[in-house]
Amino acid sequence: MAKVSKNARVAQRAANAGSGREFVKVIKSVKDPVSGKYTYKELMIHKDKVKEWFAENK
Repeated sequence: MAKVSKNARVAQRAANAGSGREFVKVIKSVKDPVSGKYTYKELMIHKDKVKEWFAENK
């Protein structure tokens, strides 16, 4: 098996940068008005839109 140089691994990481690190998981608790129980709404969104999402879903 061939050995991979350290420089090749660094270049590969640079090429993959931002592949999934731009998204975050947001979780918001929602209270049911009838039973009073809490449920959780989970969503994967872009990290730039987190504040907008929470503002819309108050």
